[in-house]
Amino acid sequence: MYHRIYSRIYKRIKKYDTIVIARHVGADPDALGSSLGLKEIILNTFPKKKVYVVGHPASKFKYLGVLDKFTEDLYHNSLLIVTDTPDKKRIDGVDVSKFECSIKIDHHPFIEKYSDIEWIDDTKTSASEMILELLKNTKLKVNKNAAEKLYIGLIADSNRFLFHYTTPKTFELVSWLIKRTKIDITKLYNLLYLRPIKELKFQGYVESHLEVTEHGVAFIHITNEILHQYGVDPAAAGNMVNNFNYIEEALVWVVFSEDLGNNNIRGSIRSRGPIINEVVATFGGGGHIYASGVRLKNFEEANTLVDALDQVCENYKMEQ
Repeated sequence: MYHRIYSRIYKRIKKYDTIVIARHVGADPDALGSSLGLKEIILNTFPKKKVYVVGHPASKFKYLGVLDKFTEDLYHNSLLIVTDTPDKKRIDGVDVSKFECSIKIDHHPFIEKYSDIEWIDDTKTSASEMILELLKNTKLKVNKNAAEKLYIGLIADSNRFLFHYTTPKTFELVSWLIKRTKIDITKLYNLLYLRPIKELKFQGYVESHLEVTEHGVAFIHITNEILHQYGVDPAAAGNMVNNFNYIEEALVWVVFSEDLGNNNIRGSIRSRGPIINEVVATFGGGGHIYASGVRLKNFEEANTLVDALDQVCENYKMEQ
């Protein structure tokens, strides 16, 4: 099956002179790394093509590259490739239905079909890993710049290979990439993990104010006032969720941060056993079985989600 999907995607990329690459709203390193890395790969293989990566910028990850401005004329005779996005309502900046042809490359559980060609594999660590696999199995050509973006995307979504869906194939692909491009992984880890001291102080606030429910849901509500006090944005707050994998009393942990710019509450949720994406989906969110996200109306709704997650944890404990 896979050799056919590689060939189909490669042939569409080869066919179109103009290619637009999009990803999900609220971009993270994998969304940006996979999309910007794919752009570099396509241009390295087909220098005469016009390739645009679109969507709202994420200042925290500006080191991954500059995004392109989208204009309506780019809908005409263009190929759209969407990475890291399971449903069309979360595609940032474009209307998939207006393109002549579209491709989805995604590692989330299936939600809906919205593209002409869909490559979905929820056993992969990241969309970046899928781009790596496509690269290795076609005539697409990688360069060092593209390799760095893909490596950062994969490392971020696998949490440095710690998550359960890291496989021998993951390590094979990464080894192949490093041997081929000689990327400096120490430099890339610094880009991804070095933080200003204000974020370190903010993490201290989060650690001091976490609450834990009866059955093991650690959570915190972060208001706009707190974000302003520490000089961080909602995206930085959400990323804190990856720092709390090892709380002994918590099976599930959640960071809720107020996002006044989008008039919602951003929830980032992780798990060390209980399956969370099903309950998160009932609140309009989604993601992986152990890593999900959601946008809520207010903190009251966030509390309702915590109660639902606490029930999931209770059921999980009873089944063990």
